[in-house]
Formats: sequence, structure tokens, C-alpha cells
Amino acid sequence: MCRQRIERTSPRFVVRANDLITRWNAQPLAKQFLMAGGIVAATAMIVVGAFVTSLIEDAVTRNSAATTALYVDSVIAPLLPDMQTTEVLDDTVSRALDETLGQGALGGRLLAFRLWRADGTILYANEESMVGKRFELSPELKAAFDGEVVAQFTPVDDLDGETERAANKPLLEIYNPVLQPWSGQVVAVSEFHEIANDFELSLGRARIQTWLAVAGFTLAFFIMLSAIVMRGSRTIDKQRLALKQRVEELSALLEQNEMLRGRLQQASQRATALNEQMLRRIGADLHDGPAQLLAYASLRVDSEALMNTSTPTDKREREVAAIKASLDEAMREIRTICNGLVLPQIETASLREILERCVHAHRQRTGSAVDLSLSRPPDHLSPSAKICIYRFVQEALNNAYRHGGGVGQRVVQSMDGNRVRIEVADGGPGFDPDKIRPTSLGLAGLRERIESLGGTFELNGAAPGTVVRMSLGIEEVGQL
Repeated sequence: MCRQRIERTSPRFVVRANDLITRWNAQPLAKQFLMAGGIVAATAMIVVGAFVTSLIEDAVTRNSAATTALYVDSVIAPLLPDMQTTEVLDDTVSRALDETLGQGALGGRLLAFRLWRADGTILYANEESMVGKRFELSPELKAAFDGEVVAQFTPVDDLDGETERAANKPLLEIYNPVLQPWSGQVVAVSEFHEIANDFELSLGRARIQTWLAVAGFTLAFFIMLSAIVMRGSRTIDKQRLALKQRVEELSALLEQNEMLRGRLQQASQRATALNEQMLRRIGADLHDGPAQLLAYASLRVDSEALMNTSTPTDKREREVAAIKASLDEAMREIRTICNGLVLPQIETASLREILERCVHAHRQRTGSAVDLSLSRPPDHLSPSAKICIYRFVQEALNNAYRHGGGVGQRVVQSMDGNRVRIEVADGGPGFDPDKIRPTSLGLAGLRERIESLGGTFELNGAAPGTVVRMSLGIEEVGQL
């Protein structure tokens, strides 16, 4: 029954113990040290204080007893006969001892006095009823007969004898061996109880000073050690917080790098597809434009009007003029295509000059009006950023002219902190961005180009007009 009860209750104790351990481990290191170190320091203070106090009490008691015993021995030794041969003290010696021990300073300090023989017989006592009686030797008497001075301090609360309780004063019990002068042999033991008021005060002061010294040293040591631990704990907490922040930053950078790697991979794949589509578009433009005009001119060259010598001169000239016009138109279209593919010299140009060249080229090519607004353009941009901005404005203006009719075209440059913003807008009918085909070269190419440099691309096709925006960080693109 008991075993079942223990087995049922033991899991609760295990859970509580685990809970306490978990709570303890959750506390800061400094708090753990203050709690555990405080308990250990208090325990050590009590143990050391009690041990040191006990040693001091024993030393003070022995020194005081030795002093008193020497004094008493110097007083009563001349009065004693040869204790090795004397079994009973005569009346002369007893009266001398009574007079000596009952008068003067010694009489006021001694409450009881006994002279013991080695067989346990009391040869003399200030209580006449005790003289001649024989008792079994106590451990103190045995130690005194072995040559040791034995002393015991008895406070008032621990008094047990009737005489001692009647005195109602603390006593110092001293057992002093009486030595034979010429041989040094212990022949008797003098037991006397000294009233120890002054001794009790001195012993109390010694105790208080000892406890204060031990407590002060322990407290100072604990405070100094606590200060070191607290400083170390704060350093550890700061390092832990800094390490945590660093890990979070590295995690964020790792996540950002993974996103950039994915975007770079997508951009690479998209660039390959766009390159192929661009080549196909250039081939289509060459086939549908200049190639058709050249084919038309080639066919007219072989026409009967030119081959027949009898053809009138005016008709021959009109035919030659038509062929020349077709060839001129083909050359203009070829130049237009080339102008769209070849960039001007923009590596050494500023952003203002790049935007002005792009807008000027669009005006000359299309004959449409374009408003240009500049606001504190940056002085330094990387070549990749300049090319990106040029292609963005060029393609956006082409789309504005092709789909918006060239109405209300404008280019606005502004700064947003350390980011340069370019906006191209028109006043056309607008369009739905969701209906743009994934294979569209212009907008998709612009987005891929801008995002590959860490920029942003925005498109708003809500009527009236269409607004296309891009932004690039100057510091970011300046390192590419």
C-alpha cells in the first residue's frame, strides 16, 4: 500500500523538481549567484563565526584560568605541607587556608575551593561537610592529575549546584594541578570556582567583536565578488544581445541573399529569353520594313520600263525616282533601327545631359513635344545606372508615342533621400496593366533591368494617361 502511494506521488515531485529547475535556469546568472552565493556566504559566516568564537572562548578561558591558577597557587602553595606523604591536613593548615581564602581580594572572588587527593578524597574545602569525603574522579580532575590546567566557564543559566545557584553569578571552574617542588610530580589538585563577572563581560565583548569581524569580512568579500559577477553578467548580457542582433542581421542578410539569388537566376533566364525575343523583333523589323522596300526596289529595277530601250525618257525617270525613293525609305528605317540599338556616349555625361539627349532624340525622331523637369540631379552615377535610366526613358517615351499618340508627354526627375526617381507620363487613353502579355519585351525588359540594379519599377495605366516610374539608390548603384 505504501509502495503504491509512493509510486503515485513520485511523478508529481519529479514534475515540481523539473519545474523548479526550469525556473532556476531561466533566471539571470547574476540573480542565481546572488541567491546561491548569499546562502553559501551566510552558511559559511555562521560556521566560521561559531568555530572562531569557540576557539577564542577556549583561548580566553584557558588564559584567564592559567592566570588565576598561578595567582592562587602562589598564595596557597606555601601553606601546604608535603602532599605526597600527607593524607589529612592538620588544623593549623586548615585555619591558614581558611584565613587566606576567606579574606582579601581572593576571598571576594572565590566562591568554592577544594583540595583533592589522587584517590578522590577531599583534603580541604571551604564547606566543612565536604572534608574527608571521597568521590569518583571526574574527567576534569583526571585531566588535572595528568598535569593539565582545566577551566570551564558556566553562565548563570547553566548553574546546577545549590551554592552556585545561591550566588546567582557566572562562575569560572578551574582545576589546577599541585606539583611537588623538587620532582614536579602532581600530588594534588586544587579546584576553585571563581566569580567571573569581569570575565563574562570580556568574553561577551570578544564574541561580539569576533562575529562583527567575521560578518564584516564575509559581507565585504560577498559584495566584492557580487560586483565582479554583476559586471561579468552585464558584459555577458551585452555580448549575448549583440550576438543575437548579429545573428538576426546575418539571418536577414542570408534571406535577402537567397531572394537576390532567386531574382538573379530569374533575371538571367528572363534576359536570355528577352535577348532571343529582341533578336526576333529586330529580324521582323528588318524583314517587314527595309527588306520589303529593298525587294520592291529590286523588282522595279528589273521592270520593263527600265529594260526596254523604247521606253520614254520621262517614264524611265519616274521609275528611277520611285526606286530611289524606296531605297531612301529603306535607309531611313535602317538608321532608325540602328539609332534605337546604339547608345550615345553617356559614360562621361551627367544625368542632366543624358536626359536632355534622350528627350532631344525622341523629339527629332517623332516630331512630338516632350516636357523635361529636373530637380537636383546627382553628380555621380555608375555607367550601369546611366544606361538603365537612358533605356528606361527611351522605351517609356516610345511606348507613350506608340500607344498614347504622343499627347502630354513629360519626363520628371526628382530625389527622394539618396534615391533618384525618374517618371515618364503621357496624356493618352491608358491601359490595363493586367492585360500585358508575359512575352512583352519593353516593360518586362525595363523591370528586369531596373530590379537587377536593386531599384524599383512602378506602372500606373489608369486613364487619363499612363505613368511609369523607376527609382535607384545612388549608393547601391555606385558600387556596381
